[in-house]
Amino acid sequence: MDIYKGEQDYFNFLKRLKLALGLDLQRASLQTLRIQPLPENSFSIICYCLMPNHFHFLIRQNKDIPISKLVNKVCSSYSKYFNKKYDRVGHLFQDQFKAVNVETDEYMLWLSAYIHQNPKVAGISDLDNYKWSSYGDYINQNSGGVCDKDIILSRFSADEYGGFVKDSYEPIRQNKIIDKFHLILD
Repeated sequence: MDIYKGEQDYFNFLKRLKLALGLDLQRASLQTLRIQPLPENSFSIICYCLMPNHFHFLIRQNKDIPISKLVNKVCSSYSKYFNKKYDRVGHLFQDQFKAVNVETDEYMLWLSAYIHQNPKVAGISDLDNYKWSSYGDYINQNSGGVCDKDIILSRFSADEYGGFVKDSYEPIRQNKIIDKFHLILD
């Protein structure tokens, strides 16, 4: 089932993420959406991709607050918004989220490419024009987004990273990278 039915839905999901992270502290938004931000710098979003029926995040946990607290806060708030907007009741998200510990820099880099390749692998769009992913922030060096890009861009220039992601399409599509790290990613 699609969890985003239009641009406003994608926007509202990201708005809730920013509020939960304390990146958007507009009093009106906090009161209207009833989201209390987590303690400052609890998490860093390395990259993300929102797809019509799921999402991917690469998150660095900076404090002893579990990632589940962030995910639950964002998903609960978004579910209430979605159910109200589309006059529905019940669960929006099917299962608990899946989390995998990233233990090496190499794995982190390939995982970021996997996340950024999601629209292309799904046949939705070419990477450069898909606006519900952090990929554009990386290659265009946009600022003011939700991601801490320095973690990746300390290893690449923006052009080099764009090439790395694009060159990884075939290995990712054929599951060679996933097999290398012995992962099952859905």
